[in-house]
Amino acid sequence: MKRIFGIFIFILGFIMSLAHLTHVWAQGTSGDAATAELARKTQNPVSDLISLPFQYNLGFNYGPYNRAQHVLNIQPVVPFKLTGDWNLITRTILPVLNQPKPREDDSRFGIGDLNTTLFLSPGKPGKVIWGVGPIFSFPTATDEIMGTEKWSAGLSGVVLTMPGRWVIGALANNLWSYAGTSDRGSVNQFLFQYFINYNFDEGWYFTSSPILTANWKADKDDKWTIPVGGGFGKIFRIGKLPMNGSLAAFYNIVRPDSGPEYSLRFQLQFLFPR
Repeated sequence: MKRIFGIFIFILGFIMSLAHLTHVWAQGTSGDAATAELARKTQNPVSDLISLPFQYNLGFNYGPYNRAQHVLNIQPVVPFKLTGDWNLITRTILPVLNQPKPREDDSRFGIGDLNTTLFLSPGKPGKVIWGVGPIFSFPTATDEIMGTEKWSAGLSGVVLTMPGRWVIGALANNLWSYAGTSDRGSVNQFLFQYFINYNFDEGWYFTSSPILTANWKADKDDKWTIPVGGGFGKIFRIGKLPMNGSLAAFYNIVRPDSGPEYSLRFQLQFLFPR
Protein backbone atom coordinates (compact mmCIF):
# COMPACT_ATOMS: atom_id res chain seq x y z
CA MET A 1 0.00 0.00 0.00
CA LYS A 2 2.80 2.46 0.85
CA ARG A 3 4.45 1.93 -2.55
CA ILE A 4 1.12 2.40 -4.32
CA PHE A 5 0.49 5.60 -2.34
CA GLY A 6 3.91 7.02 -3.18
CA ILE A 7 3.64 6.09 -6.85
CA PHE A 8 0.15 7.63 -6.94
CA ILE A 9 1.59 10.90 -5.59
CA PHE A 10 4.30 10.86 -8.28
CA ILE A 11 1.84 10.09 -11.08
CA LEU A 12 -0.56 12.79 -9.87
CA GLY A 13 2.27 15.32 -9.70
CA PHE A 14 3.54 14.20 -13.11
CA ILE A 15 0.10 14.63 -14.68
CA MET A 16 -0.26 18.07 -13.09
CA SER A 17 3.18 18.96 -14.43
CA LEU A 18 2.28 17.88 -17.96
CA ALA A 19 -1.02 19.73 -17.81
CA HIS A 20 0.68 22.88 -16.56
CA LEU A 21 3.50 22.84 -19.12
CA THR A 22 1.08 21.98 -21.94
CA HIS A 23 -0.95 25.08 -21.06
CA VAL A 24 2.21 27.18 -21.11
CA TRP A 25 3.44 25.61 -24.36
CA ALA A 26 0.09 26.18 -26.01
CA GLN A 27 0.52 29.92 -25.52
CA GLY A 28 3.39 29.84 -27.99
CA THR A 29 7.17 29.81 -27.85
CA SER A 30 7.92 33.08 -29.64
CA GLY A 31 8.77 34.72 -26.31
CA ASP A 32 11.38 32.18 -25.24
CA ALA A 33 14.26 33.64 -23.25
CA ALA A 34 17.61 34.12 -24.94
CA THR A 35 19.76 31.00 -24.89
CA ALA A 36 22.20 32.45 -22.38
CA GLU A 37 19.45 33.38 -19.95
CA LEU A 38 17.82 30.00 -20.43
CA ALA A 39 21.08 28.28 -19.51
CA ARG A 40 21.29 30.30 -16.29
CA LYS A 41 17.72 29.34 -15.42
CA THR A 42 18.43 25.64 -15.84
CA GLN A 43 21.29 26.04 -13.35
CA ASN A 44 19.08 27.79 -10.76
CA PRO A 45 17.15 25.20 -8.68
CA VAL A 46 14.48 27.77 -7.73
CA SER A 47 13.96 29.52 -11.07
CA ASP A 48 10.48 29.99 -12.57
CA LEU A 49 11.28 27.47 -15.32
CA ILE A 50 9.17 24.37 -15.86
CA SER A 51 11.42 21.46 -16.80
CA LEU A 52 11.48 17.69 -17.05
CA PRO A 53 15.00 16.29 -16.54
CA PHE A 54 15.99 12.68 -17.09
CA GLN A 55 19.28 12.15 -15.28
CA TYR A 56 21.17 8.89 -15.83
CA ASN A 57 23.96 7.97 -13.40
CA LEU A 58 26.30 5.06 -14.14
CA GLY A 59 28.44 3.94 -11.20
CA PHE A 60 31.50 1.74 -11.69
CA ASN A 61 33.12 -0.80 -9.33
CA TYR A 62 30.12 -1.00 -7.02
CA GLY A 63 30.36 -3.49 -4.14
CA PRO A 64 32.68 -6.45 -3.63
CA TYR A 65 32.04 -7.78 -7.16
CA ASN A 66 32.85 -4.45 -8.88
CA ARG A 67 29.54 -4.32 -10.68
CA ALA A 68 27.89 -1.40 -12.48
CA GLN A 69 25.08 0.55 -10.81
CA HIS A 70 22.48 2.16 -13.07
CA VAL A 71 20.21 4.95 -11.77
CA LEU A 72 17.78 6.93 -13.94
CA ASN A 73 16.27 9.84 -12.01
CA ILE A 74 13.02 11.25 -13.40
CA GLN A 75 12.88 14.77 -11.95
CA PRO A 76 9.94 17.02 -12.92
CA VAL A 77 10.33 20.61 -11.67
CA VAL A 78 7.22 22.81 -11.58
CA PRO A 79 7.12 26.33 -10.10
CA PHE A 80 3.90 27.98 -8.93
CA LYS A 81 3.40 31.69 -8.40
CA LEU A 82 1.74 32.02 -4.99
CA THR A 83 1.73 35.81 -4.80
CA GLY A 84 3.63 38.68 -6.38
CA ASP A 85 6.32 38.18 -3.76
CA TRP A 86 6.58 34.39 -3.37
CA ASN A 87 6.98 31.30 -5.57
CA LEU A 88 6.61 27.64 -4.68
CA ILE A 89 8.96 25.34 -6.58
CA THR A 90 8.18 21.62 -6.52
CA ARG A 91 11.05 19.24 -7.26
CA THR A 92 10.30 15.50 -7.42
CA ILE A 93 12.71 12.61 -7.97
CA LEU A 94 11.68 9.07 -8.86
CA PRO A 95 14.72 6.79 -9.31
CA VAL A 96 14.62 3.79 -11.63
CA LEU A 97 17.50 1.48 -10.73
CA ASN A 98 19.44 -1.58 -11.66
CA GLN A 99 20.93 -2.12 -8.21
CA PRO A 100 23.70 -4.64 -7.44
CA LYS A 101 23.11 -6.75 -4.35
CA PRO A 102 25.56 -5.85 -1.57
CA ARG A 103 26.79 -9.38 -0.87
CA GLU A 104 25.95 -11.31 -4.05
CA ASP A 105 27.08 -11.23 -7.66
CA ASP A 106 23.56 -10.31 -8.73
CA SER A 107 21.34 -7.25 -9.12
CA ARG A 108 17.70 -6.14 -8.99
CA PHE A 109 15.77 -3.83 -11.31
CA GLY A 110 12.96 -1.57 -10.14
CA ILE A 111 12.17 1.82 -8.64
CA GLY A 112 13.56 3.42 -5.51
CA ASP A 113 12.10 5.73 -2.88
CA LEU A 114 10.22 8.78 -4.16
CA ASN A 115 11.48 12.18 -2.96
CA THR A 116 9.65 15.50 -3.15
CA THR A 117 10.95 18.93 -2.13
CA LEU A 118 8.87 22.09 -1.82
CA PHE A 119 10.94 25.29 -2.00
CA LEU A 120 9.45 28.61 -0.94
CA SER A 121 11.44 31.33 -2.74
CA PRO A 122 11.12 35.11 -3.24
CA GLY A 123 9.38 35.99 -6.48
CA LYS A 124 11.69 39.00 -6.98
CA PRO A 125 15.09 37.87 -5.71
CA GLY A 126 18.10 40.13 -5.38
CA LYS A 127 21.75 39.30 -6.00
CA VAL A 128 21.47 36.38 -3.58
CA ILE A 129 18.77 33.89 -4.54
CA TRP A 130 17.46 31.43 -1.97
CA GLY A 131 14.76 28.90 -1.26
CA VAL A 132 13.79 26.84 1.76
CA GLY A 133 11.17 24.22 2.53
CA PRO A 134 10.34 20.65 3.50
CA ILE A 135 11.53 17.47 1.84
CA PHE A 136 9.64 14.17 1.97
CA SER A 137 10.68 10.61 1.15
CA PHE A 138 8.13 7.87 0.49
CA PRO A 139 8.96 4.11 0.66
CA THR A 140 8.04 3.26 -2.93
CA ALA A 141 11.03 0.97 -3.60
CA THR A 142 10.12 -2.32 -5.29
CA ASP A 143 12.93 -4.20 -3.53
CA GLU A 144 14.40 -3.84 -0.06
CA ILE A 145 17.89 -3.16 -1.42
CA MET A 146 16.60 -0.17 -3.42
CA GLY A 147 15.08 1.81 -0.56
CA THR A 148 14.81 2.40 3.16
CA GLU A 149 11.26 1.05 3.72
CA LYS A 150 10.76 4.17 5.83
CA TRP A 151 8.61 7.30 5.66
CA SER A 152 10.96 10.25 6.11
CA ALA A 153 10.83 14.04 6.18
CA GLY A 154 13.22 16.89 6.75
CA LEU A 155 14.34 20.35 5.72
CA SER A 156 15.99 21.54 2.51
CA GLY A 157 17.55 24.82 1.49
CA VAL A 158 19.35 26.35 -1.47
CA VAL A 159 21.32 29.57 -1.93
CA LEU A 160 23.07 30.88 -5.05
CA THR A 161 24.31 33.94 -6.89
CA MET A 162 24.71 34.63 -10.62
CA PRO A 163 27.45 37.21 -11.26
CA GLY A 164 28.11 37.69 -14.97
CA ARG A 165 28.51 34.33 -16.69
CA TRP A 166 28.77 32.44 -13.38
CA VAL A 167 26.11 30.54 -11.45
CA ILE A 168 27.45 29.50 -8.04
CA GLY A 169 25.56 28.03 -5.13
CA ALA A 170 24.76 25.08 -2.90
CA LEU A 171 21.81 22.92 -1.93
CA ALA A 172 21.48 20.87 1.26
CA ASN A 173 18.91 18.71 3.02
CA ASN A 174 18.60 16.20 5.84
CA LEU A 175 16.02 13.43 6.15
CA TRP A 176 14.81 11.71 9.34
CA SER A 177 12.47 8.73 9.36
CA TYR A 178 9.26 8.86 11.39
CA ALA A 179 7.47 5.63 10.37
CA GLY A 180 7.91 2.48 8.35
CA THR A 181 9.03 -1.13 8.59
CA SER A 182 10.08 -1.85 12.16
CA ASP A 183 12.89 -4.26 11.30
CA ARG A 184 14.73 -1.68 9.18
CA GLY A 185 17.09 0.88 10.70
CA SER A 186 15.96 4.46 11.15
CA VAL A 187 16.95 7.08 8.58
CA ASN A 188 19.20 10.06 9.26
CA GLN A 189 20.69 11.08 5.91
CA PHE A 190 22.39 14.28 4.80
CA LEU A 191 22.89 15.60 1.26
CA PHE A 192 24.99 18.55 0.15
CA GLN A 193 25.44 19.61 -3.49
CA TYR A 194 27.51 22.60 -4.49
CA PHE A 195 27.33 23.79 -8.07
CA ILE A 196 29.73 25.94 -10.07
CA ASN A 197 28.74 26.79 -13.63
CA TYR A 198 30.39 29.03 -16.21
CA ASN A 199 28.39 29.90 -19.32
CA PHE A 200 30.09 30.32 -22.70
CA ASP A 201 28.56 31.60 -25.92
CA GLU A 202 25.99 29.69 -27.98
CA GLY A 203 24.55 27.82 -25.00
CA TRP A 204 27.71 25.94 -23.98
CA TYR A 205 28.64 25.80 -20.29
CA PHE A 206 31.03 24.18 -17.84
CA THR A 207 29.51 22.57 -14.76
CA SER A 208 30.69 21.00 -11.53
CA SER A 209 27.89 19.79 -9.26
CA PRO A 210 28.96 16.74 -7.21
CA ILE A 211 26.55 15.36 -4.64
CA LEU A 212 28.05 14.72 -1.19
CA THR A 213 26.06 12.44 1.12
CA ALA A 214 26.35 11.22 4.69
CA ASN A 215 24.51 8.38 6.39
CA TRP A 216 24.74 9.41 10.03
CA LYS A 217 23.61 5.92 11.12
CA ALA A 218 26.42 4.10 9.31
CA ASP A 219 29.79 3.10 10.75
CA LYS A 220 32.48 5.77 10.64
CA ASP A 221 34.24 4.32 7.58
CA ASP A 222 30.96 3.97 5.65
CA LYS A 223 29.41 7.30 6.59
CA TRP A 224 30.45 9.66 3.75
CA THR A 225 30.40 9.69 -0.04
CA ILE A 226 32.48 12.60 -1.37
CA PRO A 227 32.85 12.89 -5.17
CA VAL A 228 34.85 15.40 -7.20
CA GLY A 229 34.51 16.13 -10.89
CA GLY A 230 32.66 18.07 -13.54
CA GLY A 231 31.72 18.26 -17.19
CA PHE A 232 30.09 20.27 -19.96
CA GLY A 233 26.62 20.94 -21.26
CA LYS A 234 24.71 22.81 -23.93
CA ILE A 235 21.31 24.38 -24.50
CA PHE A 236 19.92 23.33 -27.87
CA ARG A 237 16.59 23.04 -29.64
CA ILE A 238 14.61 20.33 -31.36
CA GLY A 239 12.28 22.36 -33.52
CA LYS A 240 11.01 25.06 -31.17
CA LEU A 241 11.44 22.98 -28.03
CA PRO A 242 14.52 24.05 -26.00
CA MET A 243 16.49 21.31 -24.29
CA ASN A 244 19.49 21.02 -22.03
CA GLY A 245 22.03 18.22 -22.34
CA SER A 246 25.07 17.64 -20.14
CA LEU A 247 27.73 15.03 -19.42
CA ALA A 248 29.92 14.89 -16.31
CA ALA A 249 32.32 12.46 -14.63
CA PHE A 250 33.03 12.06 -10.90
CA TYR A 251 35.52 10.19 -8.73
CA ASN A 252 34.60 9.32 -5.15
CA ILE A 253 37.61 10.28 -3.03
CA VAL A 254 35.69 9.01 0.02
CA ARG A 255 33.09 6.27 -0.25
CA PRO A 256 31.49 3.39 1.67
CA ASP A 257 32.87 -0.08 1.07
CA SER A 258 29.84 -0.91 -1.09
CA GLY A 259 29.73 2.42 -2.96
CA PRO A 260 30.84 2.99 -6.58
CA GLU A 261 34.42 4.14 -7.17
CA TYR A 262 33.58 6.60 -9.94
CA SER A 263 30.57 7.53 -12.04
CA LEU A 264 29.26 9.20 -15.17
CA ARG A 265 26.22 11.48 -15.19
CA PHE A 266 24.25 12.19 -18.36
CA GLN A 267 21.25 14.49 -18.28
CA LEU A 268 18.66 15.34 -20.90
CA GLN A 269 16.26 18.07 -19.77
CA PHE A 270 13.10 19.24 -21.54
CA LEU A 271 12.55 22.97 -20.96
CA PHE A 272 9.26 24.85 -21.02
CA PRO A 273 9.94 28.59 -20.57
CA ARG A 274 7.03 30.82 -19.69
